[in-house]
Amino acid sequence: MENNKSILVTGATGYIGGRLVPKLLGEGYHVKVLSRDPTRLRGRKWDEQVEIYQGDAQKPDTLAAAMKNVSAAYYLIHNMSHSTDFLEHDLTMARNFGHAAKEAGVDRIIYLGGLGDSSAELSEYLKSSQETGRTLAEAGVPVTEFRAAVVIGSGSILCEMVRFLTERIPVMICPRWVFTQVQPISIQDVLSYLASALKKPESIGRIIEIGGSDVLTYAEMMKGYAKKRGLKRIIIPVPISAPRLSSYWVHWMTPVPASITRPLIGGLQSDVIVHDGTAAELFPEIQPIDFDSAVDSALSGLNQGKIETRWSDSMTSSMGDLIPTQLDTDAGMLFDKRHVVVKAPANIVYETFTQLGGERGWLFFNWAWEIRGQIDRLFGGVGLRRGRRDPVEVRFGDAIDFWRVEAVRTNKLLRLRAEMKVPGKAWLQFDAIPIPETGETKLVQTAYFDPKGLFGILYWYSLLPIHRVIFAGMIRKIRDLAEKIQKSENQT
Repeated sequence: MENNKSILVTGATGYIGGRLVPKLLGEGYHVKVLSRDPTRLRGRKWDEQVEIYQGDAQKPDTLAAAMKNVSAAYYLIHNMSHSTDFLEHDLTMARNFGHAAKEAGVDRIIYLGGLGDSSAELSEYLKSSQETGRTLAEAGVPVTEFRAAVVIGSGSILCEMVRFLTERIPVMICPRWVFTQVQPISIQDVLSYLASALKKPESIGRIIEIGGSDVLTYAEMMKGYAKKRGLKRIIIPVPISAPRLSSYWVHWMTPVPASITRPLIGGLQSDVIVHDGTAAELFPEIQPIDFDSAVDSALSGLNQGKIETRWSDSMTSSMGDLIPTQLDTDAGMLFDKRHVVVKAPANIVYETFTQLGGERGWLFFNWAWEIRGQIDRLFGGVGLRRGRRDPVEVRFGDAIDFWRVEAVRTNKLLRLRAEMKVPGKAWLQFDAIPIPETGETKLVQTAYFDPKGLFGILYWYSLLPIHRVIFAGMIRKIRDLAEKIQKSENQT
């Protein structure tokens, strides 16, 4: 690899890509990042250390700039929650990316796909994953294709599924897929393989199956987690598969929506384990850790409240993949706007409203927020269980319960876009406006709603009485908490 060339990473807003970038930077590589919306990367600790390019694999003419003078390109674009045409959608993106890499003179592509025996009857998702690897290579750029089963790490889909199912259900009636053998791998080991491939020219053009040191069933993983948590869980097998029904069950009991659990569970109708020893041959220095160690590491991150990336970071939700909006209250927007004066500086007020959600909740009528979250999940929405990535820090693109951070300006503003099921589009915005004369702050809280049709208007006005109570109570609670924090600081 030429030292003056860069490494390109796609999927940096996702779970794997968002962790791969700082790892590559730490190893001394010059990194470029390709994103459909670069604003999603604001607030990442590494955003000023990389070159960020706007581009979309669906639009081949947007890829050339990012690929200029690139030695290796990581293709980490996955499309689990797309519509029924996801296979053609995935292959089109891979084809565009492969041809753009060829035209730009990229030496190699490194791809992370799904583990599964290609001779077996694979799910549509696993078929798409493996076809993507072949399609990337069509243009002639050599591809290193890693194939992994489920990834274990703080904030990963598997970790969330196992954790919530085990914590919430003492007696589980489980269909056949729960007893399928799978070879989970820790996020640390996945990143080690991906980064080490750059130094292993013999990995070029190879398909490399990777997994942890244990082969387990989901039932064994849940029992293992329960043992660590001191929980007694009973698992009762039933002789049916029921992948669709299971996806809704998992959707209802965990933060992961059915649109994502469906392809995951569909991929577990047959065993997904490593059959090939290429990984050990090419990467003898990597000794994959066992399931217990991977869970310990994941729980450590969760307990410390420090999660670098989460499965929900990709910005896909029940509301679709939306770009940030410039709100205009004069364009038919309905809104509830209120303000109070807070006897605290703007930074204290900002820290108070940016820590809403998750374990802290919403300060006022939390039971009403919980009910709204349950209703949302009943209708296929994301609900409240996504919580927060970090209890204190907030950055652009973070999921906070059933909201998404759409704008954040330190000590000034936080705007959340609703991702719950609503007949229109909704936002909740907080502004901290300093009052220099007194050292106080004007806190402005605004709920915006852009209704869709008559039903949207009826929805807004039918909920107006309860919204008025909730929004009035919430701004008072934010004021009271900020003033309490300020008073405590003055006394120390």
